[in-house]
Amino acid sequence: MAQAWKCSGLRWSADGPVLSWDGGQRTVLTWGKRVAFGVAEGGVRTCVGARGHPCAARAAVSGRSTGARCEECARLDRAHSVAADTLADDPRPYRVYLAWFGPGMVKVGITAHERGSARLLEQGAVSFSWLGTGPLMAARRTEELLRAALSVPDRIPYADKRAVRSALPESVAERAAELAELHARAVALVGWPDSLERAPYQPVDHVEVFGLAGLPDPVGEVSELVAGGSVGGRLRAAAGPDLHLETDGGGVVVLDTRLMTGWGLVPVEGAQNTVPMREFKERAGVQDGLF
Repeated sequence: MAQAWKCSGLRWSADGPVLSWDGGQRTVLTWGKRVAFGVAEGGVRTCVGARGHPCAARAAVSGRSTGARCEECARLDRAHSVAADTLADDPRPYRVYLAWFGPGMVKVGITAHERGSARLLEQGAVSFSWLGTGPLMAARRTEELLRAALSVPDRIPYADKRAVRSALPESVAERAAELAELHARAVALVGWPDSLERAPYQPVDHVEVFGLAGLPDPVGEVSELVAGGSVGGRLRAAAGPDLHLETDGGGVVVLDTRLMTGWGLVPVEGAQNTVPMREFKERAGVQDGLF
């Protein structure tokens, strides 16, 4: 029986998307590479723990969970996150950004300066521009200012991001147009914290990085992994945690790699998709079902 591996998620590096595995192994993903694996027969998905510590209870978690954490580990993980506002005394500088994911989908967010643009790659931002840099709470107040004054959200659902990736404007300028307009409105607002240094508008485009040019409409997405099931296809594109896999005669399907964590995975030569799928009936909507 093949050795089972535990995936710790998709990371973005200078080489592009990389699958990380418990124990430190890495799999660099390149366009056209075949991604094929199975879930161990009789396997159970277990909690991945929190903050680098294993789950004490080794609790079972839902196959549909993108966090792969039990209730207690999820609470511990969030209790030490910037998003939960529990690190107000963090001395590191933070950046405020505007990110564009498709027509009508722009969000504001913050990220630690030391992380560079990694956060934008992890979220699947098609293009982005920095707004400013400063202390954590100044960055947070700027984020709140844009939400209140310009109704800019701080979250875009992944389902909405996936729905438009194959229908993006063709030119970099078109993709950056909404960013440019919103950046100008944002810097014109009064009430910015004095400690936040504003950044000029300098859009960064990720279409080539993600391999989205000419991306076919996906026919569906993996809704969960199950024991004994398998996934297989050639990598067509990747954005955020998502892999767009071109299957043998079945079109392109989207695999959220967060669904892989917590399972024991084994290599399967020529694997086909035998896991539950959610079919895309049309680009604007999604309906539950099996292929």
